Amino acid sequence: MPHDPSPSVVFTEAIQEHLRIISEFHSQCPVLEQIARVMSSSLHAGGKILWCGNGGSAADSQHLAAELVGRFRRERRGLPSIALSTNTSILTAIGNDYGYERVFSRQVEATASRGDVLVGISTSGNSQNVLAAFETARLMGVVTVAFTGAGGGKMAGAADYMVEVPSNDTARIQEGHILAGHMLCDWVEIDCTNPASQSLAEAAQAVEQH
Repeated sequence: MPHDPSPSVVFTEAIQEHLRIISEFHSQCPVLEQIARVMSSSLHAGGKILWCGNGGSAADSQHLAAELVGRFRRERRGLPSIALSTNTSILTAIGNDYGYERVFSRQVEATASRGDVLVGISTSGNSQNVLAAFETARLMGVVTVAFTGAGGGKMAGAADYMVEVPSNDTARIQEGHILAGHMLCDWVEIDCTNPASQSLAEAAQAVEQH
């Protein structure tokens, strides 16, 4: 007969650990502000935000891209954002022809432009296909942002900016990633609905067109 797990172990410990990690995560606010400003600047200049990751991190990529294309809290124009994990024909074609490590880098090569922002999500920081995407992005002048766990893994030295959730537990790290993503979406959305920011962006675009 199966033995039921104790709620105090499964629920209470998870909540306590989540609260501890999120409390420590407050130290990431300065880098989150830097990333938010880079994202806003890219969008105002006509750029876009790309996201990639595997498994749960692929789901987080889709979730956060949707917050920008749709809306987070406020009515505003749709913001260009793409999750690179959604097109099964592209993923399987690249995986079959070039190998799974190229599934994101090939899409960066095809869709990204200088000044765009690529967010790579990996709880270990060692996902080879995300690292390959960062390498291609760097060569193209695309800003790279890593969402990782404690230590950052190999992505710590590969990204322009890194959000490091202080945990080695995959579930807790993913919870921190969604919090970070939601905070970035909130900042970007506020900035993109600010009339002063919009006027500055339109003026900059007008200068570029002339």
